Amino acid sequence: MSLYDDAVLVLKGYEDQTDLRQAYLDHLAEHPDGLWKACHAGHITASALVIDPEGGRVLLTLHKKLQMWLQMGGHCEPGDASLADAALREATEESGVSGLSLLPGGPVRLDRHPIPPPCHCHFDVQYAVVAPPDAAHAISDESLDVRWFGYDEVPKVADESVLRLLEATRARLAL
Repeated sequence: MSLYDDAVLVLKGYEDQTDLRQAYLDHLAEHPDGLWKACHAGHITASALVIDPEGGRVLLTLHKKLQMWLQMGGHCEPGDASLADAALREATEESGVSGLSLLPGGPVRLDRHPIPPPCHCHFDVQYAVVAPPDAAHAISDESLDVRWFGYDEVPKVADESVLRLLEATRARLAL
């Protein structure tokens, strides 16, 4: 199965945010290259919130270009077999944490946001990954810092998109 086919299946199976989900599917239908950074109409990205449920913490990266505390994530690459694989790869690369595992149940949220030209927007498919106990992290080339924050600290450092992802992740953990 191609990454494109996986993306369509994942999105069709995602039951929340129906209008936004349809916008993602419409984008892919209109742009067969809509998974790749070269698609200037916008492209699908994959991200993951790294969580330590036992410690009530999340690992965020201070993004070098945006100068914002965000979840780990980025562009799909040709070697990614699925959106989940892309999110897990990005989380591992950007956090430096090995042994991350995807939270079951598929994507946690969708978040479409504008980006600077030449592209117009990211259609982000957001997952959550669980860090192993005593996970050691490292700063990647794309980050200024990587740091653990308690759930209650996140509103002080991150924007609404990260807060919505944390809220959805915590709800998923309660199931």
